Order: sequence, then C-alpha cells, then structure tokens
Amino acid sequence: MLLDESPLFDPSLLRELDWNSNTVSFSPPISPSSPGDDLVLRPLCTADFNKGFFEVLSQLTKTGEVTPEQFVSKFKHMKTTGDYYVVVVEDTNLGQVVATATLIIEHKFIHSCAKRGRVEEVVVSDVCRGKQLGKLLVSTLTLLSKKMNCYKITLECAPTNVAFYQKFDYSASDETYMQCRFFD
Repeated sequence: MLLDESPLFDPSLLRELDWNSNTVSFSPPISPSSPGDDLVLRPLCTADFNKGFFEVLSQLTKTGEVTPEQFVSKFKHMKTTGDYYVVVVEDTNLGQVVATATLIIEHKFIHSCAKRGRVEEVVVSDVCRGKQLGKLLVSTLTLLSKKMNCYKITLECAPTNVAFYQKFDYSASDETYMQCRFFD
C-alpha cells in the first residue's frame, strides 16, 4: 500500500486565506503559514496514516481499527468529492501529526443553492495543548469556509466548549441537536 504526501486538497487554498480578516488574536502571533516552531499546517495526506493521525483523533473519540487500505479508500473518496478539507498540524521534528480538524462542505437547495460549512473533529494532541493550535485550526477552517462561499458554518460541541467557539463569532442557535446513533 503506497502512502504518500499527495494532499487531500490544493494547499494553495490555505496559503491564500485572508488572515487579516481573522477575528481572533494570537499571542504570540501564529498563522496558517507560520503555526509555530517546527510546526506545519497543511492538508491531510495518506502518509499521515503512519504519522500518528489516528492517535490524535483517538484523543477525541473512538476511531476503531483502520487498515491502511481502508484509510486510502476513504481518503480517495473524500478527495474525489472535493467537499472535504481535513487539515493537520505536523511537528516536523517528530514527524508526527499533533492536531487536526475537518471542514465539510454541504451543498444545499436553500439560500439560492448555497453551501454550508461544517466543522468536525477538532482535536489537539495532549502533548501540544496550550500552543494555540485549536484556535489556529478553527480560525483557518472558518476563513476557508468563507473563501469557499459558504453562507454559514456550523459545529457541534460540548457545553463546556461553547465559550471557546464564541471567540470566533460562533453563537448558539435556537435549534436542538438531535441524533440517532446506529453504532459506536
């Protein structure tokens, strides 16, 4: 199974973000192009399977047992649709993914056939918390959804995380989140 550095989406989308329209302050200053010493923010690639991607995700939720073949198959599906933007932060000294988040674009008939962005699976490795990487990921995906002409961007979070997301101008809606789970 060939795992390589081919990105899930065009990295220029991240380079071209208008960071001046970011609404959150960073101290010390960081950005998608300069996320910190020995850190790189970039699109997911299949080589990340062996760089701790699932270990980071497992700090958020159950990931299950995933083979390289399953990972590559899902990666190809996501890349083909063009609606998945999984970003990772890699520690280049360690050669390991230390943070990740996903933007999914939904195509709608409402709002004149608009697009809606959804933020999913925001997680920073416990060894890298406190470096503003969660803020960086959410800011990046928020700006990316704007660049992709989404009419809105949404996410679901635990009540304890509401204040964090309010920093990015997210607000609680009057709607109730509901689910019907078929398996863990």
